[in-house]
Amino acid sequence: MTRMLGMRRRALHAVLLSLLATSLLLVGPRADPADAAATPLTVAQAIGTQNGSTATVRGYVVGQPTATSTVVRSGFPNDYALALADSPGTTATGSMLYVQVPAAFRASYGLRSNPSLLGKQLDVTGTLGAYFSRPGLTGGTVFTTVTGGGTDPGTPSDPGIPPGYYDAAAGKTGAALATALHGIIDGNRTLTYAQVWDALKVTDQDPANSSNVIEFYSGRSVPKSSNGGSTGNWNREHTWPQSHGNFGTSAGPGTDLHHLRPEDVTVNSTRGNKDFDNGGSPVAQCSGCFTDADSFEPRDAVKGDVARGLMYMAVRYEGGDGFADLELNNTTNGTTPYLGKISVLLAWSAADPVSNAERARNDLVYDDYQGNRNPFIDHPEYAEQIW
Repeated sequence: MTRMLGMRRRALHAVLLSLLATSLLLVGPRADPADAAATPLTVAQAIGTQNGSTATVRGYVVGQPTATSTVVRSGFPNDYALALADSPGTTATGSMLYVQVPAAFRASYGLRSNPSLLGKQLDVTGTLGAYFSRPGLTGGTVFTTVTGGGTDPGTPSDPGIPPGYYDAAAGKTGAALATALHGIIDGNRTLTYAQVWDALKVTDQDPANSSNVIEFYSGRSVPKSSNGGSTGNWNREHTWPQSHGNFGTSAGPGTDLHHLRPEDVTVNSTRGNKDFDNGGSPVAQCSGCFTDADSFEPRDAVKGDVARGLMYMAVRYEGGDGFADLELNNTTNGTTPYLGKISVLLAWSAADPVSNAERARNDLVYDDYQGNRNPFIDHPEYAEQIW
């Protein structure tokens, strides 16, 4: 009898083990809440997950909601709310998440107190639920800036930017932003055309060889001493051509280091005064460059640099200091104060983000030569906000 009871117990134990194993296979391991929180939701995901759960959402600050269908980008009335989107250029409220800013975070993350947050990327942890009768995130417990996507409130992305340098531009967009930036960067010191030779030997020095400069379009490292106008030399390339404004080489746009670069004489001649666009035939001595009858395409590594330099010129020279009003448009222009194509330049700026070398050059021009900065290097988001 005892033997039979033992056998039954062992059989029952085996059945229980089998059932437990089956249940584990069906259910699977439990998710670790920390794992779920490790990857932030996109704004689009957060809009589609309005279920009262707690989540971290990553998005760009695109304004302040003041009503169900109204988000303002300037004149912020208070520090109570933010609108986040997956792109810094988003204007459709249907693609925005409205975020409540609790009292504890308003001094650091409210837009009235910190208008420079506009365009910055944040991670916010809170409850996914309606706010302003729209998809929202309420009861925030953590607000942080994203590494590489923005800066802490009031801290420049480049330590070379003086505190408050761009305060006059905060919260503005379109023509108002362009006007504010012009007011910040005009009145700069100017160089003679002869002084440009020596300046380019500093601003475009090869970091691996202090005796050389890097040619802008070709990317080749060549001796500083080989500057001149003969074949095989490098000379001073106006990325905004002199004829697109008739400014020549007089002090001002003709000698502005933010758009002047060293380039091989032959490649410079090939580019000539053409507008910028995609396509064409390969350019000799300039790997990755292309050209046709009316446009030039530089190598990928400097496309963003080209775009940001031209955007600077269009904002800096507005016709008020004896020079033409330089403007970017969306065509190929020949010899006029216009230069294109802005749609291509915007795409190049987005595809080729600001590099450390570009920031260092901007600092050099500001500190040692002109006393003004290229805003589109310091704040690349300004491009989409203006054009």
